[in-house]
Amino acid sequence: MKNKSFKIWPALLCSSLLLAFTAHAGVKPNSLFADNCILQRGVPAPVWGTADNGEKITVTFAGQTATTIATNGVWKVWLKPLKANATPQNLIIQGDTTCTFTNVLVGDVWVASGQSNMERQLGPRLYQPEIIGWREAAASANFPDIHEFAVPEHLSATPTADAGGKWTVCSPQTAPDFSAVGFFFARALQPALKVPVGILFSAWGGTPAESWTSAAALKTLNDFRPQIQWMENQPATPNYNQNCPAVLYNGMIAPLQAFPIKGVIWYQGESNCERGRQYRELFPRLIADWRQGWDQGDFPFLFVQIAPCKYWTPEIREAQLLTLGKSKNTAMIGTADIGDANDMHPAQKAPVGERLALAARALAYGEHLEYSGPMFAKMKIKDGRAVISFTHTGGGLMAKGGELKGFTIAGGTTNFVPAKAEIKGKTVVVWSDAVPSPTAVRYGWAKVPDVNLFNQAGLPASPFRTDIDQP
Repeated sequence: MKNKSFKIWPALLCSSLLLAFTAHAGVKPNSLFADNCILQRGVPAPVWGTADNGEKITVTFAGQTATTIATNGVWKVWLKPLKANATPQNLIIQGDTTCTFTNVLVGDVWVASGQSNMERQLGPRLYQPEIIGWREAAASANFPDIHEFAVPEHLSATPTADAGGKWTVCSPQTAPDFSAVGFFFARALQPALKVPVGILFSAWGGTPAESWTSAAALKTLNDFRPQIQWMENQPATPNYNQNCPAVLYNGMIAPLQAFPIKGVIWYQGESNCERGRQYRELFPRLIADWRQGWDQGDFPFLFVQIAPCKYWTPEIREAQLLTLGKSKNTAMIGTADIGDANDMHPAQKAPVGERLALAARALAYGEHLEYSGPMFAKMKIKDGRAVISFTHTGGGLMAKGGELKGFTIAGGTTNFVPAKAEIKGKTVVVWSDAVPSPTAVRYGWAKVPDVNLFNQAGLPASPFRTDIDQP
């Protein structure tokens, strides 16, 4: 008995020391507030974290001071809307201890999320092709007004409070670790805005959209309700992986949603490519879910249409195209000209980021510029030929590199045959001598379409079909 008591004492002593330490842990801001952070301009700015119960917290920034008392171990203050400012300032958070964060800027913050084509970093990565032009891009990446907050990969059964990320200033040394798409997006956008740009980089390769959607939202979809209910009934530490519904939303999106943003750029869909019809409902639901979580209205949500590759079906691109009609204030970036038939990770990331920046300038900042390639609007049949009208003609249509190609046509059946096509003003006339009475036209309807329809702004048309099957 004496020996057993002797063995217990060290454990009791350690426990007592641990309790004493945690009882006086002091103020701890959320990891979003740190050296080099960028705060969103033009809206009330929350600052929050943890502290001992009853601890008085004072936050000082940009000539403002806000005070609160920690309750149940947490605290939060609000600063009045901030003006854009590229001059580094200190963010001071004072409780029983003081945290001083330097090089804090004010500008616009964008979330960059999705799977591997968004996760793909600018510098070389094992088993993936080098990003075209990455060396030159990194060498000249002296951009002190572009910062990235990298969210570590983390899955969770329930929403987490802190993403545990870190802010980094863009430089030739750090740029290779930035999201390539996020880097090219910010590089194109920041000079146009002339304000700091922050990127919240939260992506995980090979993950489906349902992993990035909340459990509450997925319960509204018949396909996912049983799985969510099953997951909620498991033990406290189930054997989840990153492909399970809601787990990446919980671990990598929910902890960001109290932080004001300007909008989202999204590159995902590859892991849902065999479920194109389901994605028609799932993707718009994800967009609505994120907007509800941020509680900032219908902020711009800009996404990339899946690039040509032998692995991806045309139905997933169609589901993305249809999302434009279901979700307001969205834009889709065409990639029909920059895919790789044999690699799911196309090496051309600069055009993707630059096209996203065009869409941001139009939707988020109201610039009058063309930001999208031609989009199918309607079809009419005239004299045995199909006349296809488009939106986003961008000053006119053109066939890049030669004769217009990529169209097929059918009449009364699903037997589509190659068609001839000719640009007539803002329309394309499609016909085949083998189909005297056409009823449907398709463009680029293949895993790797051979297409060349562009607008005068140099942006590629989206693949489409007029005979879309209804749910």
